[in-house]
Amino acid sequence: MVTTATPHTLQSSGPAGPLLDSVATPRDVRRLPAARLGQLAAEIRDFLIDKVTATGGHLGSNLGVVELTLAVHRVFDVEAGDVVLFDTGHQAYVHKLLTGRREDFDGLRQAGGLSGYPSRAESPHDWIENSHASTALSYADGIAKARLLSGDTGCVVAVVGDGGLTGGMAWEALNNLGAAQERPVIVVLNDNGRSYAPTAGGIATHLAELRAGDKAAVRRNVFTGLGLAYIGPVDGHDTEALGRTLVRARALRRPVVVHAVTAKGRGHTPAEEDEADRLHAVGPSVPSPGPARPSWTSVFSEALRELGAERADLVAITAAMGGPTGLAPFGERFPGRFFDVGIAEQHAVASAAGMAMQGLHPVVAVYATFLNRAFDQVLMDVALHRLAVTFVLDRAGVTGPDGPSHHGMWDPALLAAVPGLRLAVPRDAAQLRELLREAVGHRDGPTAVRFPKATAGDNIAALRREGPVDILSASGIHDVLLVAHGPLAGPCLEAASALTARGVGVTVADPRWGLPISPELLHLASTHRLVVTVEDSLRTNGAGGLLSQAVRDHAVTTPVHTLGLPTAFLPHGGRDPLLTEAGLSTARIVHAVLRARAGTPLYTPHVPAPDGNRR
Repeated sequence: MVTTATPHTLQSSGPAGPLLDSVATPRDVRRLPAARLGQLAAEIRDFLIDKVTATGGHLGSNLGVVELTLAVHRVFDVEAGDVVLFDTGHQAYVHKLLTGRREDFDGLRQAGGLSGYPSRAESPHDWIENSHASTALSYADGIAKARLLSGDTGCVVAVVGDGGLTGGMAWEALNNLGAAQERPVIVVLNDNGRSYAPTAGGIATHLAELRAGDKAAVRRNVFTGLGLAYIGPVDGHDTEALGRTLVRARALRRPVVVHAVTAKGRGHTPAEEDEADRLHAVGPSVPSPGPARPSWTSVFSEALRELGAERADLVAITAAMGGPTGLAPFGERFPGRFFDVGIAEQHAVASAAGMAMQGLHPVVAVYATFLNRAFDQVLMDVALHRLAVTFVLDRAGVTGPDGPSHHGMWDPALLAAVPGLRLAVPRDAAQLRELLREAVGHRDGPTAVRFPKATAGDNIAALRREGPVDILSASGIHDVLLVAHGPLAGPCLEAASALTARGVGVTVADPRWGLPISPELLHLASTHRLVVTVEDSLRTNGAGGLLSQAVRDHAVTTPVHTLGLPTAFLPHGGRDPLLTEAGLSTARIVHAVLRARAGTPLYTPHVPAPDGNRR
């Protein structure tokens, strides 16, 4: 059984003075006397608590890897060519501190500031920008293969959370590494028993047995069974002990798992007492003016619970994110109908297909960006069989501070290729409730509902409904049809008012169902002189692009212009500024309509800047 480090390693900085001021590189960490590591760890925790609670970011996960990261950088020399990878990158804040970015933390996750994940543009010691879980072991395998071919003798280290081991890619990589004894890949298993919530599945049970010192489990553990060496478990909060273990692992010159046991939120009482997710992520400490508005997630959560009370066939599936996606309250009320499959989106969707085949209606709630990982299952396991599965895509569109790997901007373009799939885009809380009910009531194929990471604004009443399409405003002059998708209905209505004041006749229509294109929307397009579509997703291959194609297919001569996000990896920053940059603010919509009416280009050709992320 692993015992954690004694409390003295967590005490605040003593009279010897702040050590963190003198640590700017991994070399500084290696030079530090072992007796002062506890003080440095305490200072790092104080620094993280101060900075992350001010800007917002991932707190609990980083507090749990302070000593672990110190040990990794004391044993492995990234400045001399060793490679350190993080799975996932939200646990890399300490690594950033130790590689010269301390002064940048005031701008953490702010526009133009420090990324909340590893960034190749920030440091040559950051390798993986993609913050999707369970991938680092495959990167490590590939880097190690390439280095063997080139004769490079440096080590490749992958710090992987136990939650990451619930994803299938991790086991595909371990399967390959176990059969390649010549690859010096060191897997540092950061086992805190959690991703957001406690880790799910059989691997969680197995790791618990290893943590408890079960001799039979250690002797017959899954890692040695696959052909890797296994060392552990070791206290991940004892820098010296973990360092000695890493030295042993490095000397083996073969794939090895070092099992480090840590505590998420370590050293910060509010995190340690947070049973939900150990303060996995915190928002910025900025007071909110006025009464708090409900989030889109909370509206969905309440609506699903209400539907669950009406329908015993509704089941909910999460990929290790029951709390963030709003499914946890459903699970508390209907525990037998809630399934956490771990960080395994592919399995979640294929398992949902099996449930649907047996007469259940699964609701799979994921962040929109993570549905990308299960596209094949959506297409071939659900849609091919015309199964009634509903996908709820939280954090759709521009998400803001989490950056390019978390912007949920790809799903409409992907889902547009899925035969028979219907995609709803609610404009407000009332429509979210209504469209969710329609989605789970659809029995002839898959449905999806997408909404952003934001608070739900005021409900927007419709003048009338034509088929599935809501007419939100109409000047009476059929000049411009503004097709407003989801929450962008608000800016479109404001733009319509401004255009009307300029003498431009505008109709604002909300399709409600972005996919497929309805006959009623096509008819509306045919009765106007110009159509401008506005959506918080890719402007190519999304709903606007499909409407443009449908107009041409039906010999409708009305020109269609699409406003949306560029086909690019957007940086981190505030949601509203990023939408404005993409041309989706009220003023930019007005400008685009006027340019379209004048026959001038809406977009100027963009010449990409040199890519600072290339090595």
